Amino acid sequence: MNQLSDRLNSLSPSETLAMSQKSSELKAQGIDVINLSVGEPDFFTPDHIKAAAKKAIDDNFSFYSPVPGYMPLRKAIAAKLKNENGLDYKPEQIVCSNGAKQSVCNTLLCIIGPEDEVIIPAPYWVSYIEMVKLAEGKSVIIPAGLEQNFKITPAQLEAAITPKTKAIILCSPSNPTGSVYSKEELKGLVDVLVKYPNIIVIADEIYEHINYIGKHESIAQFPEIKERVALINGVSKAYAMTGWRLGFVAAPEWLAKASNKLQGQYTSGPSSIAQKAAEAAFAGDQAPVEEMRKAFERRRNLVIELVKDIPGLECNVPDGAFYVFPKCDSYFGKSFGDRKINDSADLAMYLLEEGHVACVGGVAFGAPECIRMSYATSDENLVEAFNRIKQTLAKLK
Repeated sequence: MNQLSDRLNSLSPSETLAMSQKSSELKAQGIDVINLSVGEPDFFTPDHIKAAAKKAIDDNFSFYSPVPGYMPLRKAIAAKLKNENGLDYKPEQIVCSNGAKQSVCNTLLCIIGPEDEVIIPAPYWVSYIEMVKLAEGKSVIIPAGLEQNFKITPAQLEAAITPKTKAIILCSPSNPTGSVYSKEELKGLVDVLVKYPNIIVIADEIYEHINYIGKHESIAQFPEIKERVALINGVSKAYAMTGWRLGFVAAPEWLAKASNKLQGQYTSGPSSIAQKAAEAAFAGDQAPVEEMRKAFERRRNLVIELVKDIPGLECNVPDGAFYVFPKCDSYFGKSFGDRKINDSADLAMYLLEEGHVACVGGVAFGAPECIRMSYATSDENLVEAFNRIKQTLAKLK
């Protein structure tokens, strides 16, 4: 008997988490799997951040925090936004949540209702579509392929807007593609959005510091639309703190108050210890962030060369994040034994089971012709993984 709600039945499981789980199951069987499926830095949280968490425990930060987070943390985030991004936000405009993922979902649940449309450029992060479903809205997808470096144009944006458009989600640097919008490209999108004052921009900037082209550009920098931007960020990627679960939204005060109201009813404030650690992350030494960024850039350069050496994969050079997203459709229709490759989901499963490398098919990202590979692992692992990928793909005829 199925007593699950229509809401739950409408959701798809996270393909990235599913592939990571399958990878773990094979490892448990003693198989040497290299996991390129997970969007997680392989570094440890910097010591000064861990020390702040330990001190918070000793100082008995073990009680409920305010729903939007401790004031010192929100002040540290406001200072970060001012110093790094030139953006003025009051602590009252900032709501801290259990990861940037919750911050995105909070925002959608606050502003989207039945039949409201949310514009989502594809390729997109797997959870955006499902979050819109949770809010009972409708996703309107704008495809942006490899030939345009996976970035939408102002003309594409304008063509997708209807009277029902309530929001657009923009992720830069992008998961899954690593594409980064320049200030000029953002300005082109802003010039369109200015004409439609009812559209909220959800700017997912969680990969801000994993950027290989210099300064990060936020769409919130444009005063003509700043009061319609919900800026999402957190500590997971820049500070290697994925498991701490601490993200935030910086937004116009009416939207921050709405997020506070919503979160107060279903999670309350995030972990008190994670908050004190995040405060140290934002306010403390930023040198580890740059060290990790340099390592990711070196790996990016290594992986691009490794992909070039594999026939049938076509790849751009990503400007940020820690993924490559090559086109792999030249392998569709090919077979190995009884196994036929129909799409990138099939190809990802083939690479896992035959080559023992975990990737994620682009189907889940709205780009079925591509496959996502994370390079958030050691240089040695990457060389071995792409050697396995090359050999395994060569078996397809």
